[in-house]
This record gives sequence, structure tokens and C-alpha cells, in this order.
Amino acid sequence: MNEKTVTFADRITLPAIGQGTWYMGENAGQRQSEVAALRAGIDLGLTLIDTAEMYADGKAEEVVGEAIKGRRENVFLVSKVYPWNAGGKKGIAACEASLRRLGTDHIDLYLLHWRGNYGLDETVELMQALQQQGKIGRWGVSNLDYDDMQELWGVEGGPACATNQVLYHLASRGIEYDLLPWCQQQSMPVMAYCPLAQAGRLRSGLMNHPAVNDIARQHNASAAQVLLAWVIHHQGVMAIPKASSIEHVKENASALEITFSAEELARLDAAFPAPGRKTALDVV
Repeated sequence: MNEKTVTFADRITLPAIGQGTWYMGENAGQRQSEVAALRAGIDLGLTLIDTAEMYADGKAEEVVGEAIKGRRENVFLVSKVYPWNAGGKKGIAACEASLRRLGTDHIDLYLLHWRGNYGLDETVELMQALQQQGKIGRWGVSNLDYDDMQELWGVEGGPACATNQVLYHLASRGIEYDLLPWCQQQSMPVMAYCPLAQAGRLRSGLMNHPAVNDIARQHNASAAQVLLAWVIHHQGVMAIPKASSIEHVKENASALEITFSAEELARLDAAFPAPGRKTALDVV
């Protein structure tokens, strides 16, 4: 089995597919199935779980907290701070609130959700303070484009950033122009959110494109599995699809085993070419 992994700067290695939780926690009636799905994912080795204080106003973190109860040491936990909480005392308070909802004393990777109210220098100071207090293991950013990353690298302590989490899927390839190659040069993993383009909603025709479906048939796989496998075939890229059912989680985990031929990659490339010039970072 050729399973793909991603390694962070401090040498922690994780499977290249994790579990996303956006839209979890919004419906109390679905809570137990969401918890069960996350636990199934942990059992299948999808040990990175990504959440945020924004998701369902903290209720997604509560779902994660329930799912990891008694299994915290098996999980690599990622959460994100609102831009208006990303500095000073507000940042400490926001992180502590996330820790309470998650039922843990530390977050493995804490991200700035997007740029906003605080300067990058203030956010780096916050992240360093949280690390010193043992509340977070490492920190990173989300939704930062190439120019933002250059600015971050100019801030004292900025190059300690562990990851950049951005929107990336077969039909949204703008990061390949400058952001992804630069992150690869830094040996800094990129976390791809919406790797399935929200089940194809972000790009009509993606899930039923003939090239995607032909390749899926050749691998005895689903279109979703092909899209996931395509994202993670890039060096240093991890995908964090949402999985709200055990069936979906199993499908996601199996995508780790798919390896494309050069001809298959060329077909996908022709169907959804990367832009040949700089394009603005896609954000959802």
C-alpha cells in the first residue's frame, strides 16, 4: 500500500488526508453521527482533525471534543482563531475558550483563520506566548497569499509558521503559480481545504467531468476519491475533506492508496489547466 504522508518542519509526519469539520455542530440531531464519523476516521489513521472557533460558533469544537475524549494522544488537533481575536489578551482568551470546548489542555497546531484586525507581528507574538504557556504546540496561518507570506517572513519569528491552509482543488489551481512552489521550497506543508470543491458545488461539472470519471473507473474509485488523490499527489500537500458519515470517512481514507500514471495526470491537467499567471487566492 503506497500511503502518502506529509512531514512538518519539526519532523512530525501525518497521513496526507485529515478530517475537516466545517459545518459540523450546526444540527444537534446530527451530533452523534458526526462524532462517530470522526472516531471512525481516527481508527482508520486519519489522525489530523481540523476545526475552528468560527465553525458553528464553537459547536464544531465541542463535537471534536466529544470525538477525541479518551483518545487525545492519538490525535493531531488543529484549530483556528478569528482575525479579530488574533492578538494580545483577546487571543489568549480565544485560545482558552477553544481548549475548553475541545476538552484538552493543548492544541497541536493553531492557525490565524484569515488576515484582519491585528498586524502579523502582533499575531506572531500571540502565538509565541501561547507556545510558551504550553497551550499550543505550533502555529500557522490560513488564507494567506504569496505576498502575505513574504510579509510574514519579514516579521521576527514569522518563519516559524508551520503551515498555510488554503482553498485548493483540481478546478482551483491558482496557488501552483507562486504560493505552492514557495511553500515547498520552505518545506512547509500546505493544507488544502475544500479539496472536493464542496462536493463540486464550487465548480459545476467537476464531479461529473468525463476525465475525472474515466480515471475513477480505472481505479475502481469514486470521483471524490480521484479529486482527493489528485490534491495529495503534490509534494507537501495535505487535504482536509469534511466527512460527516462513517462511509465518507472510509472513502476518504482509501484515497491515500490511489497513485496516478503520468498519462492520467496529463488528462486531468488538460481538463482543468493551472493558470499561467498570478490569480487572486480563492477563498470560501
